[in-house]
Amino acid sequence: MNSKNIRRAVFAGSWYPARASECEREINQFLKEGEKRTVPDRKLVGGIVPHAGWYFSGSIACNVINCLKSAEATDVFVVFGMHLHPESPCFMMTQGAWETPFGELPVHETLAGELAKRFPFTIETPDSFTQDNTVELQLPFIKYFFEDATIVAMGVPPAINSLEIGKSVAEIAKRLDLQVNVLGSTDLTHYGYNYGFVSRGTGPSAVEWVKHENDRRVIDAMLAMAPENVISEALANQNACCAGAAATAIATGKELGAEKAETIAYTTSYDKSPGDSFVGYVGIVF
Repeated sequence: MNSKNIRRAVFAGSWYPARASECEREINQFLKEGEKRTVPDRKLVGGIVPHAGWYFSGSIACNVINCLKSAEATDVFVVFGMHLHPESPCFMMTQGAWETPFGELPVHETLAGELAKRFPFTIETPDSFTQDNTVELQLPFIKYFFEDATIVAMGVPPAINSLEIGKSVAEIAKRLDLQVNVLGSTDLTHYGYNYGFVSRGTGPSAVEWVKHENDRRVIDAMLAMAPENVISEALANQNACCAGAAATAIATGKELGAEKAETIAYTTSYDKSPGDSFVGYVGIVF
């Protein structure tokens, strides 16, 4: 592929390693950590992943994506992400490829093109795009576990209309006979003075509130596979930074036949680096 058609990685070398050998070393460690977790014994079509630097949440994202391997080869990974507000436009790159340490991830141009005809996307290109970690942090995992897969990545706002995009993804994929896996990329509560959210003060009681009450509410909505509730819950309680991505992934998964969601891991940045400002992370498969 012409080098001009490759969207260069922005966060490699900082949020995750830039070299394939270093990425593989971390992935192997993440998989060892994942051996302790119970993985559903059924066909999975998608999941919810966090998108902090790999030090904080890479293990969760890695193990969710690894869970999606099945006997059938995946043709396309559809990834929803981006930090958007309800009135934001949708974003998508319809041509080219994404750079990863393991090689290029080409866009599935047919699927992307059909979606672009149906919905009013802001079209990005390999040399003109919004820098955003929510999608890029997942790409090395996708390329490592699904070497021959293609990708369609979209930014979708926390709005009910976004769910129609997810339903169309499933409908078009079925018509084109594509084997699709879907991811929604979101972190959970951003709590503390760094994020302007200190409604429960600071210290251990605030951490417990985030873990067992605020994050729990949006996780429960995700596990119920209720995308509308994911959006409304996040907008009301600031417990998902990319609720549109999570909700749209769930809507897509339901159209692809998923009937049940399960948590495979939950943690917070506080568990790695205690402080008054911290973020929640969950890994869900469906």
